Amino acid sequence: MSELRLPAPAPRHLLSIRDLDRSDVERVLDTARSLGATLDREVKKLPTLRGKTVVNLFYESSTRTLSSFELAAKRLSADTMSVRSAGSSVDKGESLKDTALTLAAYDPDVMVVRHPSIGAPALVAQYTGAHVVNAGDGKHQHPTQALLDLYTLRESLGRLEGRTVAIVGDVLHSRVARSLVQALGIVGAHALLVAPPTLLPRGIEALGCEVSTDIGAIGDADAIYVLRMQAERMGPGEAFVPSLREYRALYAVTPERVLSGQVVMHPGPMNRGVEIDPRVADSAAALVTDQVRAGLVVRMAVLYDLVVQRPVRDSGQGEGARENREVPSALTGAPEVA
Repeated sequence: MSELRLPAPAPRHLLSIRDLDRSDVERVLDTARSLGATLDREVKKLPTLRGKTVVNLFYESSTRTLSSFELAAKRLSADTMSVRSAGSSVDKGESLKDTALTLAAYDPDVMVVRHPSIGAPALVAQYTGAHVVNAGDGKHQHPTQALLDLYTLRESLGRLEGRTVAIVGDVLHSRVARSLVQALGIVGAHALLVAPPTLLPRGIEALGCEVSTDIGAIGDADAIYVLRMQAERMGPGEAFVPSLREYRALYAVTPERVLSGQVVMHPGPMNRGVEIDPRVADSAAALVTDQVRAGLVVRMAVLYDLVVQRPVRDSGQGEGARENREVPSALTGAPEVA
């Protein structure tokens, strides 16, 4: 009698912060904290993903995100390969679908995708059996940035529930802002968006945030999250503010606008002297370096979560399916240490 073979479960992906619920977020953050304890050891490598392969497919320039994903995979002992669009077959006109199919032939376990077009990581997920992580798609989503920001806030403020984060700057073109607003809502925190009317998306309040055009509103926040002008996502000739000088005068985060006890964050790269005063960027209130460090441990936790955690048995979709699935438990303890 032949053995009954069950179909392999579909790979889990992280395409949007909305793929997660509160327990998912807290599990990843707790895992990141456990992994963070290994960064101060003499031997920093863990054997957790030994024999696994992580491919980074980046169609946009990146320093922090790409380097942290590369290092995260290596710290977990995975084999890594990074493919940038410049100098690859993309320059010869190869489509994203064909690039995904080519890389899928190497049988990677995880594909990390950054692309200027909304939905590109979801497209890649259709043509590979790997877990796909969205490392930024246009002005849509950047879920691991939101997770590392939550981690940084929790480590600094002690709790997230009930906290207020003022997000200041070019919200209209920012995938970081969208993901962070949704992430704050998941953990019971409040988002306040502060920007000129021309840089606020219409109907953004539907995400559950408050909106203001007055920079003075940041005085009620526990944390100030500064965004730069996303010039690369603006069309030729588009002018969303009269001038950078006027924007700086009205909306730059300066020492006079930061109250005692507030912390300041920025996803980078910073345009010093435009959206943030150098004195603020270099002050004790700034958590920018903490965010970079958090990026490593949180992305380690995301890779660990996707690859090591037991997949759900119920492949149904919707809120009802969530209640009937087996809750994975592989991440409830500390990670394996070499």
